[in-house]
Amino acid sequence: MDDRRQKIQLELALVPESTGEASRLGSRGTESFAAEHDTESLAEEQLMEQVCERENLKRALARVKSNKGCPGVDGMSVTELPGYLKVHWPQIRERLLAGQYIPQPALRVEIDKPGSTEKRKLGIPCVLDRFIEQALLQVLEPIFEPTFSESSYAFRPGRSAHQAVALAQSYIAQGYVWVADLDLEKFFDRVNHDILMSRVAKHVSDKRVLGLIRRYLEAGVLVGGLVEATEEGTPQGGPLSPLLSNIMLTDLDRELERRGHRFVRYADDCNTYVKSERAAQRVKVSITRFLATRLKLKVNEAKSAVAQPGQRKFLGFSFTRAARRRIAPQALLRFKQRIRELTFRNQGRALGEVIERLAPYLRGWRGYFGFCETPTVLLALDQWIRRRLRSLVWKQWKRGRRRYAQLVARGVDRALAAKTAGCPHGPWRVAESPALHIALPNAYFVTLGLPSLYAAPTA
Repeated sequence: MDDRRQKIQLELALVPESTGEASRLGSRGTESFAAEHDTESLAEEQLMEQVCERENLKRALARVKSNKGCPGVDGMSVTELPGYLKVHWPQIRERLLAGQYIPQPALRVEIDKPGSTEKRKLGIPCVLDRFIEQALLQVLEPIFEPTFSESSYAFRPGRSAHQAVALAQSYIAQGYVWVADLDLEKFFDRVNHDILMSRVAKHVSDKRVLGLIRRYLEAGVLVGGLVEATEEGTPQGGPLSPLLSNIMLTDLDRELERRGHRFVRYADDCNTYVKSERAAQRVKVSITRFLATRLKLKVNEAKSAVAQPGQRKFLGFSFTRAARRRIAPQALLRFKQRIRELTFRNQGRALGEVIERLAPYLRGWRGYFGFCETPTVLLALDQWIRRRLRSLVWKQWKRGRRRYAQLVARGVDRALAAKTAGCPHGPWRVAESPALHIALPNAYFVTLGLPSLYAAPTA
């Protein structure tokens, strides 16, 4: 009952005030609006009213709560946000409509970059700013979505990395067997604010919205207790950043389309497919120059290259000579490293507990990389994981007598059990022995909840 009362109170707090600009416009009636010769332009200038509309705010709050995330600089958690809005939203809304809302700095957090010793710098806004950014995103996204390229796939509704990989695969199958693979150097940290805002202003005329986006870009980040100014870049971690990155790179998409190229872009990773090495070299040089002069962005030469698609990775995948999707070698190395960490033989955990920790990672990995077209790789990984688990169990059984007793109890012939228990070889080699396969069959791991990476095709 208390939860229902709190929900009703929150919804009442999010209702637009009768003194607001949107309400005053509504009271003028349809005849008054008919006198306006450009109602579409007028609506574009009222985007902030759409941002603050109750249904939009309810959707934004639900999204922020579902995304969870850690607190920002003010320490407020996602669970505390509804109570805070219930008390303070009318004042916040008034500042937003007046164009006077000032965001707080983002909290700097560094995370590991896959396959790199560098750190990815994230800027985590406070939950209130995440809520306002999400409400802003929900209004802006329908405006900009029609302006984006069909070859752009990142951070867009109804589009995925798998679709981007499939499009690249289709180009290769058509004979475009050379790729100019361009990676932008620290793109999210180096976006020019003036260039970005000029692109936003082409489709947004509400100065309050433009001013708020600019203030989010310039809010700064808290590093080691001190606020650092952000004179360039779009902090990764906020809901608006992905949309702004696509707005910024639409110029690149249109330039590639103007030249008639076949390309796929996913965020700052852009692959252009052509039929010869010479053509790919020309594309790489000219697009590098275009990015530097038009958008003030720099190509990361160490990560960019001209090559045949099978020699490069794209979103964790590569391609065979027959243009089939395969898992990139770098992704396989990262996978095995993570499995080794989760199945470390000296961790002292029971097998069931190890599998319980392992299962979510395997399901998530399979959900993405199961898109490959090389099932033998997935089968081999399944076998490798089970071997890791058998060697872990063998290590935990420790001594010969216990090993012998466990093998016999699990149905192994006494002679074979004695021979295996007295084997001088290490756990990794013994894990492939017939005795271990009898004692710990594949079905046993299934009963403990171990997911398989390979899903056999159904008849």
